[in-house]
Amino acid sequence: MAYGALGVLGELLITAGVLVLAFLVWQLWWTDVEGNRAQAEVVRELPRVEVPTPAPSAPGGPLVASPRRDDPPVMAEVPHATTFATIQVPRWDGEPERPVSEGVDRATVLDVLGVGHYPGTAMPGGVGNLALAAHRTTFAKPFNRIAELREGDALVVRTATVDGGPGSDTWYVYRVTSWQVVRPSQTEVIAPVPDRPGESPTERFITLTTCHPMFSARERYVVHGVLDYWAPVADGTPAELLGDA
Repeated sequence: MAYGALGVLGELLITAGVLVLAFLVWQLWWTDVEGNRAQAEVVRELPRVEVPTPAPSAPGGPLVASPRRDDPPVMAEVPHATTFATIQVPRWDGEPERPVSEGVDRATVLDVLGVGHYPGTAMPGGVGNLALAAHRTTFAKPFNRIAELREGDALVVRTATVDGGPGSDTWYVYRVTSWQVVRPSQTEVIAPVPDRPGESPTERFITLTTCHPMFSARERYVVHGVLDYWAPVADGTPAELLGDA
């Protein structure tokens, strides 16, 4: 009888092990496969103008957008789960263009749409803090390589066509200024002036947040930056995306 019970227990443990392994494969691999596919489709379906290219007979390479440092156009905040922009990070060579959508809840934004925008924070190009969140592992892990970022690295945000209003179809090129690891309760990192709650902003900041360490939500890895310049998409492509800066 004892041997029979041990045999049953052994089979149950093996079955449990197989189920755990299957869950890990789904969580750590298949969600990335599905997430990359879904996010690529979201980017493809975004309404936006084409980036201009030179005529075949024209000399030289792609059209490079001229940086502008006057006050940029800024779109109004959009409804929850609306995708309104993308982000590209040249430092993350090989990583795709990721969609940016309104909201930071897992079920309707981070798990299915990629990068989320903290409601109430600045929109691209706006005075204040454009605060974004994304997974570091699973669900295509858009911010997986966040710890590779260094001071001066470009963070390139491109807005979609949103009702043809201000801020549509615009490049915003931010530069990394600093990074830190904080507790989840330290929400001051996404304040209008990062880490200075209650202070009125005069600059145009960006903040990226994700879980830390890998495979844990115990802390948050945070990267801060400031706007360097902006340019209309119709003017060409930022040099940073062409490897020229």
